[in-house]
Amino acid sequence: MVQFVRVGYQPLKEFCQAVFEKHGLSPHDAEISTDVLLAADLRGIPSHGIARMQRYVNGLKSGLMRPNAEIETVMESATSLVLDAHGAMGAPVSVRAMNAVIDKARTSGAAFACVRDSNHFGIAGYYAIMAMRQDMIGLTMTNTALLGVPTFARKALFGTNPIAFAAPAEKEKGFVLDMATTVVTRGKIEVYSRLGKELPEGWAVDKTGRSAKDPTSLLEDMVNRAGGGILPLGGLGEMFGGHKGYGLAIMVDILCAVLCGAPFGAAIADMPTTSGRVSHFFGAMRIDAFRDPAEFKRDMDRLLYSLRTAEPAEGQERVYYAGLKEWEKEEINRQAGLPMVMQTYNQLDTIGREVGLHVPPVIGTGEGELPE
Repeated sequence: MVQFVRVGYQPLKEFCQAVFEKHGLSPHDAEISTDVLLAADLRGIPSHGIARMQRYVNGLKSGLMRPNAEIETVMESATSLVLDAHGAMGAPVSVRAMNAVIDKARTSGAAFACVRDSNHFGIAGYYAIMAMRQDMIGLTMTNTALLGVPTFARKALFGTNPIAFAAPAEKEKGFVLDMATTVVTRGKIEVYSRLGKELPEGWAVDKTGRSAKDPTSLLEDMVNRAGGGILPLGGLGEMFGGHKGYGLAIMVDILCAVLCGAPFGAAIADMPTTSGRVSHFFGAMRIDAFRDPAEFKRDMDRLLYSLRTAEPAEGQERVYYAGLKEWEKEEINRQAGLPMVMQTYNQLDTIGREVGLHVPPVIGTGEGELPE
């Protein structure tokens, strides 16, 4: 069982915005960066939430993340857009790109965008949900630094390369698939390292190609490119479809990077204390270009209800559809406060002290299973 503390959402939001502004972000960009960061914790995805603040601060200090970078429009048409972020913070430029895609889709029915030379943009689902809230289907991807090991290999040659897809419903919560194309994300490995937990069998391989157990040594080997890494979705070999996750990861690299002339695969590297420069892909499709949105959402209700009310397997309490757990956790965490392990809270305290800010007080404690 994991022990954690809870911090109020609004005080934590104000604290994070102030930290970002102290490190050079405009109030507008600080607000967006904070909103995306805390959205992960609200939805129960701490691997991409407030625990990332230290890596963001390190990136801003080192200059890898440029708070005042000029965003360049490289190419644009009625249905497409390519932006060069020139090292800007990932969240603000991604919100800008997704808003542009949504606006273009309103006129053209569908639109897509690439953002190159960007930085970590938080949870991919955040941007897909932006389209979903406009009665559109949203699609988001990003490549990442070298972390994933191809099927039958022993060294990483692609990133965790997540994909997010969101579609609205009427009464049911929206369908939000937000997943890495590897078994787990680097952030999940970091969570296990912070908690001193041994990695489960089948998550990753070490530099010999055997199953990795120690998350801390694995993270060190991945940063130093000594070998080893996270397995593709499906796991080791082809028996359980690992080659399919491998294929999806490469598809993400093609759409995010090859399509717009950005670095991919082994050309992207994380630093020991911060993340590497990456690229993103965004898409939006207007539902009324295909059918009446109200009818679509009613059918989505029928589909999602049938999944949610399916008879659970023996030993299981219920069946979920993609995004349902996260919607439910968001409702709880917004009221009860955002959960974080004590190590993360102490880290925030140190970050705040460095710029003359006080971390918000703990409003509660808890104990539970390891957060997802």
